[in-house]
Amino acid sequence: MVVLNLAVMTFATVVALMFAVDAIRGWYRNRDRDRPSHPVSIWRWTGFCFAMGILLTRGSDAIVLWNWDTRDPAATGWWLTFQRFVDPIAMCFGLTGLALLYLSARGMVVQLRRRPFPIDMWSSLPMLKRPACIAMLSLIAAIGVVSTR
Repeated sequence: MVVLNLAVMTFATVVALMFAVDAIRGWYRNRDRDRPSHPVSIWRWTGFCFAMGILLTRGSDAIVLWNWDTRDPAATGWWLTFQRFVDPIAMCFGLTGLALLYLSARGMVVQLRRRPFPIDMWSSLPMLKRPACIAMLSLIAAIGVVSTR
């Protein structure tokens, strides 16, 4: 169970970080074109907030699991305390993402229905190769760490 938790927490942290960095790059690339009330900007902000919430919660969980040491309970306790301080910040990011999603829903639905276009998500499936590799590497690393403890 520890292996699975360690692998999933590490994977979620890395993938959330990748999405947050991608959102920041998108903002930077399109800063002259996208205004704050533009649907793409709202979508990026919402995704960024959710990604940061996942990054902080699962990242602090992963740090606790990676640094778990039964021979040094004080250090383990320090990381658990750190996790408790990070949780409210992560929750604020998640609630901000929900607020953005909720507040933009009325205008976003109207905008998307005005000029509907089909989204072919299956053609984007190859983009999941890197996250799948990260999941496998996280699992291998977790097995190695837990088996050598």
